[in-house]
Amino acid sequence: MNADLYKRLFKAIFSENNVALKKIADLIIASERENNHKVLADLLEKIKYTEKPKVNNGFAQYMNDKTLSSGMNTLPTSKRNNMQLVSYIQRDQLKHQMILNDEIETKLVCIEKEYAAKERLSKYNLSPKKKILLHGAPGCGKTLAAERLAWNLGLPLLKVRFDSLLSSYFGESATNLRAVFDFCKKEPVVLLLDECDFIAKSRTTSQDVGEVPRIVNMLLMLLDEYNSPGLVVATTNLKVSLDEALFRRFDDVIEIPKPSVNEIKKLLTITFSAMNVSKEINWELLATELEGHSAANIVSIAQNAAKSCVLEGSKIVQMEHINGVIKNISMKY
Repeated sequence: MNADLYKRLFKAIFSENNVALKKIADLIIASERENNHKVLADLLEKIKYTEKPKVNNGFAQYMNDKTLSSGMNTLPTSKRNNMQLVSYIQRDQLKHQMILNDEIETKLVCIEKEYAAKERLSKYNLSPKKKILLHGAPGCGKTLAAERLAWNLGLPLLKVRFDSLLSSYFGESATNLRAVFDFCKKEPVVLLLDECDFIAKSRTTSQDVGEVPRIVNMLLMLLDEYNSPGLVVATTNLKVSLDEALFRRFDDVIEIPKPSVNEIKKLLTITFSAMNVSKEINWELLATELEGHSAANIVSIAQNAAKSCVLEGSKIVQMEHINGVIKNISMKY
């Protein structure tokens, strides 16, 4: 490690600048790789992704300090009514464990690896994927994938509040959207546009001649200009409803499919892991019967079956508990 890196490290430690510390960690990992210390670099990278913070991360602490010192929230707000335009999701509230097929898992890991190696990529005039669009049926894990990216990258997750952002006043929605993107230039965050159908409807199918096209145009421009230190992740249930020009603005468009039979078995096994389950249950047959359900639906079925077992005083989950739930739940498409 050279003298300049030592100085930056000490400054970051004693100023409690967690963002700077993470950047220095990336530089150290990159340096070890350049020196052919692959084992050490891999170990350091593993620590980076697996270690959990003992206290609130630097961003959360920064937000708390600002609130205490100025009495104002530094998150972007609408000028008209001062409502927050985004919600900050605490790290301990992020859900990040997913059951995915190999193709989708590889795509998400690639995004994470590219972001972690952004300093090395920049030396070759290359940029990591920063603008991600996730689409698929409801309950298949699009929002969960965004939370997983934030967790693994160690970035705060900001979720756009469409109830505050959308306004009936001329031009105000587009102004609010720009305020959100401007804020993300200051901090490395994962900005989540959850179910962005709200603001990205096709300009050709929409009957609205006023605010909707204006918001779409603003979003297209902001995505073109996007060069913030974090990521922007948009999710949608209906890919066909989005403006076609929007897809070209994203670095990666990923479809999150409904789980396969094998993935359903894994979801059931994990959800029932705290329970004693009858050995007579045919998991292959059950998973085949549940094929076509969303991942959220599968987990809900298993949880409700477990609750049914507990409430009746039984110590072992039987097939009868699961069948009872399946009869009362509708397929989610």
